[in-house]
Amino acid sequence: MQEELRKKIDYSVVCVNEFAQHHSLNPRAAFLYLYNHKGIQFLDEHYDIEHTLSLEDAVDDLGVICAQNGGTLE
Repeated sequence: MQEELRKKIDYSVVCVNEFAQHHSLNPRAAFLYLYNHKGIQFLDEHYDIEHTLSLEDAVDDLGVICAQNGGTLE
């Protein structure tokens, strides 16, 4: 169980950093944006599928999820 949790956390950190870089945000701002617009929740709930995709796909998915939940970055 601990190993699975560690993998989810590591993957989420990588996704937050990639999202931050893609949107020219610092990692803290990216995390808060993703948290407030359900992106972090999405990564947690859909880890089994998302971690098999490219990071570019994950960043795109996070953008869609956040936009559906009131986020506006673009």
